[in-house]
Amino acid sequence: MNIPHASPILRKCSPVIGVVFLFMCFAAASSAQPQLDSAPPPLKVVSKSELAQLEASRDIKKRTQTALELMSARLKQAEVLIVQENLDQMYKELGGFHGLMDNTLAFLNASDRDSGKVLNNFKRFEIGLRQFRPRLELIRRDIPSNYEPYVRNLIMYVRDARSKAVEPMFGDSVVPRTKS
Repeated sequence: MNIPHASPILRKCSPVIGVVFLFMCFAAASSAQPQLDSAPPPLKVVSKSELAQLEASRDIKKRTQTALELMSARLKQAEVLIVQENLDQMYKELGGFHGLMDNTLAFLNASDRDSGKVLNNFKRFEIGLRQFRPRLELIRRDIPSNYEPYVRNLIMYVRDARSKAVEPMFGDSVVPRTKS
């Protein structure tokens, strides 16, 4: 770089000043973005005892109610564990909650959708899921930031599960199309 009216010292130092300035900009940019070490998501597992309780319920209505009760118990246990500051175990409880939610939705989807009982239980499940979002939001506020991404995603999964539970009530199989 050749500056015509600059002193000889400035001409010699300007490349060095530019490099130092760029180095300081990169250092400031990298320190401004904190490196969060987020915890990996927990396993979505349903315990053997919970699975036995669900399978013991032969009636679809009873099974849906049992699943919602087990999910509520998992969340309650997670809330207790936050107070006790046992965050790893709390994380496992949320994974169990997620597993129960997926299991119940899969069970309802595998059932005969033409039956009024199944549609009523999709509705029951959707209504039951409504209570969990505010509780998950409270959990999200109380946990450290490295556990937050999964809880935020779990809140979105609950919203998506509610949408999937409502979809069968608006399909072609509910109100048959008439020929014109």
